[in-house]
Amino acid sequence: AGARGTEKGTRSCRCVTRFTCSTSRAAATVSGRGWPRFRGSGDYLCAQVFVLVMIIAAAFAAIEGQLRWARRASATIDEQTFWNGHANAVILGPGGLEARDDLWVGVTVMAPGVDYVDHHHAPEEVYLALSPGEWWNSDMDWTDPGPTGAIYNPPGITHAMRSGTGPFLALWYLPL
Repeated sequence: AGARGTEKGTRSCRCVTRFTCSTSRAAATVSGRGWPRFRGSGDYLCAQVFVLVMIIAAAFAAIEGQLRWARRASATIDEQTFWNGHANAVILGPGGLEARDDLWVGVTVMAPGVDYVDHHHAPEEVYLALSPGEWWNSDMDWTDPGPTGAIYNPPGITHAMRSGTGPFLALWYLPL
C-alpha cells in the first residue's frame, strides 16, 4: 500500500471519537456489586463510556453463539497468519441474524499479530473498537482509537487493520 502513514491526504480521517479516562484503563473498580468507580475530572464521561461498552459486550455475548463465522472471501491459505488468525460474522445483513439490504453490521475478530488485508468497498464504514488494535487508510496513519473509540472510512478508500500483542475485536457498520 505504498508509503503508509508518511503523508496525510486532504481528507483527514482521524478517529471519530477517543475517550480517555484520567485514570488508567485498568483503574475501573468492578466488584460485582454496584457501578464501577472512577476517580478524577472527566470521569463521569469515562464511566458512561465504560457502561456503554459493557452493555455492548453483554449484547454481543448473547448473540455470539448464533453467528456464522467465516474467513474473508479473498483470504488464501498461502497467507497462513491471516488465514488462521481472523474471522468475520454478519449480525445484520446478508447471512446475518436479520436480513437487511440497507445496512450491514458485523464483527471481526483477529488473533494477536494479524494484519487484516488492505481492502476497499463502495459504502463508507465505521468501526467500533472493542479491544486494542490499529487502523490505517490511505488518508490516515496507523492509529489505535482505544477500546472505546471509533474509526470512519470514507466510501471507496483503501483501508486495513491489525491486532497488536493481544486479540482484536471490532464491530463494523456499513450503510448501503
